Amino acid sequence: METFLFDKTIFGPINSRRLGISLGINLLPVNRKLCNFDCIYCECGFNDAGKGIVADLPSRENVFQLLENKLIEMKNNNSDLDVITFAGNGEPTLHPEFKNIIADTISLRQKYFASAKVSVLSNATMLHRPEVIESLKSIDQNILKLDSGIIETILMIDRPTGNFNLQKLIDQLKLFNGNFIIQTMFLRGNIDGCNIDNTTYTEVKALKDVFAEVKPQKIMIYSLDRNTPFDGLIKVSIDELKTIALDIEKLEIEVLVAG
Repeated sequence: METFLFDKTIFGPINSRRLGISLGINLLPVNRKLCNFDCIYCECGFNDAGKGIVADLPSRENVFQLLENKLIEMKNNNSDLDVITFAGNGEPTLHPEFKNIIADTISLRQKYFASAKVSVLSNATMLHRPEVIESLKSIDQNILKLDSGIIETILMIDRPTGNFNLQKLIDQLKLFNGNFIIQTMFLRGNIDGCNIDNTTYTEVKALKDVFAEVKPQKIMIYSLDRNTPFDGLIKVSIDELKTIALDIEKLEIEVLVAG
């Protein structure tokens, strides 16, 4: 199935179903995906070759200039802006200048759109780096992925390209003291003869056990909205997502549902 790549470092603004009017920052290459996950549902398709190389990442200086130019343009046009979101063609925290780029972005936000939030969509795999933890603590919306509380399901859905330790991730999430948001994709389907479904009672219970342990500020749940690399995936209905949300809300954690 045809997938989609962001062809610019600064893109949008777009109307995000979860975040509002969002100006995007893509810290990855503009012509391919670069990620340490290779999720079966990723709209950007698959990694070309594992983790890839970092030589074609945008520089800190280039990101700063492009972002400032766009914010000035939006300011002059009296445009609305709810959030500046780090997303794009892979995992943003892989960028070696991530910490400094976050600091630059906060500074530019304060100068041009002080009421806008700064968000990062991350797969949480780089939390072993103290500077990544520090940077994510400094932003308004630290949105971290967790698609299952069962390691075997994570390996099937998210397909980490390196070693992945679920318990280590749980311990790292606790370092935020609840000041983060978890984002969970629910889906089902058949991939290479293997049935995948993270909406079952066992799967939802495992997720709830993790949520109860790490105590996020909020949980965002959603399902497929765009093309995926595999044709065998099935979108979970909004009604089913709402039922799952009601179950999770028993933990007294706010759950946002995006259809």
